[in-house]
Amino acid sequence: MTETPSASAQQRTYPPGVPCWVETPQPDPGAAAGFYGELFGWAITNVGGDDVPYLIASLDGRDVAAISRAPDGAAGGPAWETYIAVRDADAAAAAVTAAGGRVTGGPFDAGETGRSVSCADPAGAAFLLWEAGSYPGAQLVNLPGSWNFSHLHAADQDQARQFYTAVFGWQFTEPPFGGWTWIQVPGYGDHLAATVDPGIRERQANAPAGFADVVGGLMPAAEGQAYWQVTFSVADRDAAVATAGKLGATVLGESENRFTKLADLRDPQGAQFTVSQFLGVRS
Repeated sequence: MTETPSASAQQRTYPPGVPCWVETPQPDPGAAAGFYGELFGWAITNVGGDDVPYLIASLDGRDVAAISRAPDGAAGGPAWETYIAVRDADAAAAAVTAAGGRVTGGPFDAGETGRSVSCADPAGAAFLLWEAGSYPGAQLVNLPGSWNFSHLHAADQDQARQFYTAVFGWQFTEPPFGGWTWIQVPGYGDHLAATVDPGIRERQANAPAGFADVVGGLMPAAEGQAYWQVTFSVADRDAAVATAGKLGATVLGESENRFTKLADLRDPQGAQFTVSQFLGVRS
């Protein structure tokens, strides 16, 4: 997700293999909505019901994420989950199994909006598949308060590359500035240029080759760990950290690189996420 959203009202769509949506199942969705609404300025709409709430978060009328109710006794505690677009959920689920992963739930029909499958890769990192019907996914990304990136943290990098390449056709590239490995979907930049971001090539004229195709990152993890980490953009990392702390979040760590100021946080119910302030390209 490397574009700046266009002022156009055109709906964002996601080619197969591109992360398209993020959601956090929480024991108390209402409390989570209060926390993230205050932190990111989200407006919240319940499109489910009182018994099975499904809370859509939006900024400026465009959907950015969701909060749902965690099933009773759910293992592992609350987390932020990443959905990856697929053309056919059943075929993609079969590909997950064939490549050594697991289908942990579904496929599930979500009415006319689409079809989902819960999965885990061979190391146990959880993710979801999304076959879009009327609902392709997030309609605003990369601006403050919205989803920026999802990064896979994996101890066995070779295993991760082999699995996700087999399932989604991803390419993995080492960027010139190091620090993390790019996950790319070939042709994604062309898709953006033809749809919601016609100026992407000009704006990224000085970016490394292939940057427009980047859809996520591969990061190292401690032995035995594997998980997807969701990052949200913020205008001011320090202000976001202060607000999160006042709202009951825990600060797990802060860092800074050539491009961003980052903070890893845990929300009051236990879901971990990252906030990122873009600093521009610095030498």
